[in-house]
Amino acid sequence: MRNLLPSTQALDSENSLAYPGWRVTLAAFVGVMVSFAAMVPFTFSLFLLPLHEAFGWKREAISNAFAITALTVAACSPTIGTLLDRLPPRRVILPSIIVFACGMASLAFLRGHIAQFYASYLLLGIVGNGTAQLAYSRAVLTWFERNRGLALAVVLTGSGTGSILLPIIAQHVIATHGWRASYLTLGALALLGFPLTALLVRNRKLPETGPAQTGPSIRILSVLKTRIFWFIALPVTLSAFSLNAAIAHLAALLTGRSITPASAALALSMLGVSGILGRLITGRLLDRLFAPYVSFAVLLVAGVGILTIAYATSAPVGILGAFLMGFGSGSEADVVPYLIAKYFGRTRFSTLYGLSWTAYAVGGAIGPVLLGHAFDQTGAYLPTTVLLFALPLLLAALLQLFLPQYPEEHPSVYHAGSTLASSIETAL
Repeated sequence: MRNLLPSTQALDSENSLAYPGWRVTLAAFVGVMVSFAAMVPFTFSLFLLPLHEAFGWKREAISNAFAITALTVAACSPTIGTLLDRLPPRRVILPSIIVFACGMASLAFLRGHIAQFYASYLLLGIVGNGTAQLAYSRAVLTWFERNRGLALAVVLTGSGTGSILLPIIAQHVIATHGWRASYLTLGALALLGFPLTALLVRNRKLPETGPAQTGPSIRILSVLKTRIFWFIALPVTLSAFSLNAAIAHLAALLTGRSITPASAALALSMLGVSGILGRLITGRLLDRLFAPYVSFAVLLVAGVGILTIAYATSAPVGILGAFLMGFGSGSEADVVPYLIAKYFGRTRFSTLYGLSWTAYAVGGAIGPVLLGHAFDQTGAYLPTTVLLFALPLLLAALLQLFLPQYPEEHPSVYHAGSTLASSIETAL
């Protein structure tokens, strides 16, 4: 009976640029670059002031849209993950790109009814993760074993690249043509990932196997009963609470301290620059070091970034804080899918990754709204208030130290069955 473990020759081919998996990774990079993950969080704060000036909406009311889209992502990500585990990735990604692009463009036609604003962000949340790294990661993982961490890092640098370019483009269009034109531009840019995804993104074909080789799939309910899953999911929620609050209000916070809008947009772009650096460094470290230790370090870096932002009164300090936040948050995005694959295998990877996005979205929805509420109460982003938002991030870092050593790999790299589930419980 044929062995499903990758041969030495297959593993060696991963180091060649001609390896087909790298073409899939490139297409995923481009898709993620203009996805929900790069576009919505990193441009949202640029529209706070224009929307307030146009319609008189308060910061908390505008921030509610971010909460709506984040909670919708939370609700829809497990379903998207399940579809990705069962269908070819393009059947999920391509329709999601079309709907997402239309949703972004629809924001250009706001007419003062905040319910319309919320409805657009609800739509973005429904399909958002169908365009982001959740949608692409499983396809990429099927192509890699030895360079798994690096391949995931390359995919995730797409989000970092987008977070560099998209705020600059959005701010430039706002300054020259207005916020409506900026939303239309973002909607057009969202379509850039469509062609390469259609041509190149696919799962690796697996060898034929007999019934005894495939084994039963790992059961999601069993995973949800393990402490390992919650020691992954809870830090995701806590870090999203802190980082999304800081990122969603970053531009408004800096401009409120007499820092120019151009410098604030540069700080948002610095999130992407450092995110790319952090992801590439972390991707290599994950293939060499114990992942929870790597995560502990990068979350501490992100926490220091928020501490820096709390007291930023000049552009250089604000940009430094953004750099540290981006480095830490970008690196953490590498760690979560890597941990899921290591502890639970790949058979239900997308479903479990989707559940981790649910955890992320819950924290990401609450943080920005609470910080917006604090601003509306005081009329300023007080340093002591911003400091409080760093505490959950520090707790998330400490929780990484409670994760156990990886369980032994199941004999099949691509089919995690009852043996893997047993080894998870043994590790506990």
